[in-house]
Amino acid sequence: MKSSAEIKKIAKETILLEVDAISKLQNRIEDDFVNVINLILNAKGRLIVVGIGKSANIANKMVATFNSTGQPAIFVHAADAIHGDLGNIQSDDVVICISKSGNTPEIKALLPFIKNMGNAVIALTGNMHSFLAMESDYTLDVSVEKEACPNNLAPTSSTTAQLVMGDALAVSLLACKEFTDKDFARFHPGGTLGKRLYLKLIDILSSESNPIVSSESPINEVIIEISNKRLGATAVVDNDILSGIITDGDLRRMLGGGKDFADLKAKDIMNISPKTIVVDSLAFDALQVMEQNNISQLIVVDGSKYVGIVHLHEIIKEGVI
Repeated sequence: MKSSAEIKKIAKETILLEVDAISKLQNRIEDDFVNVINLILNAKGRLIVVGIGKSANIANKMVATFNSTGQPAIFVHAADAIHGDLGNIQSDDVVICISKSGNTPEIKALLPFIKNMGNAVIALTGNMHSFLAMESDYTLDVSVEKEACPNNLAPTSSTTAQLVMGDALAVSLLACKEFTDKDFARFHPGGTLGKRLYLKLIDILSSESNPIVSSESPINEVIIEISNKRLGATAVVDNDILSGIITDGDLRRMLGGGKDFADLKAKDIMNISPKTIVVDSLAFDALQVMEQNNISQLIVVDGSKYVGIVHLHEIIKEGVI
């Protein structure tokens, strides 16, 4: 059994080896990389990413990244391709083949068929003298000096290099396409990420989200309105114009003052400079305003018209964070 110190040493050496491997990729970004980007951008078809073994796992991850950033892509397993799945590859598609050795039997068997179909082939390989490198239209060098595995056998540094080169391709493509956060939201409508980019305040406001009193309303009416709507605040509106906000914190401060509040009105305790946000804003934007101002409620407006109040708890309940 390894000691605690030995385990830490192994882990740190692994990380350093992989950091070194990917740092050397920078010097390999040359004209071929730019040509690959232009080829994919100008292609009428999809991006087909082929791999086998651990390279297949990396290919799957690359496909997921491409699809989520606006580049249509599918994964084809090299072994399955030569047993029927070659039909997934259409004439206008661009093919990326991933192989550390570049001489994997399945890749060597598959590549001639892809070439005969007329598809452009991009190689991601660790062997620039391999069959794959020699037969491809473009080759991206993802070679590593050593695997992080102490036996220099298990794919570790090499798969990390493949993954990082795939990310470099994906990010370059989305930058060239001027892919925005709104585009990103179209492909991520679900989960926390989707809600941050997609969910708007209008989607979560309800009829219970619009507590309202006038500046002349007596304090007992203010208390009842805040209690009934359960948002911890009410807007103060006069002649359809927002005059201020009263929160439960304002009520506590009023009660703590020890003064008789029987004759007080809303205008006497309201905050005349409330934070507001427009109704078509994202819920995530409202959350950021709340965090920046250390508040729990935010008044929602449509131009100068009061729409309602959104509470921090409503945003949390929707799964934005």
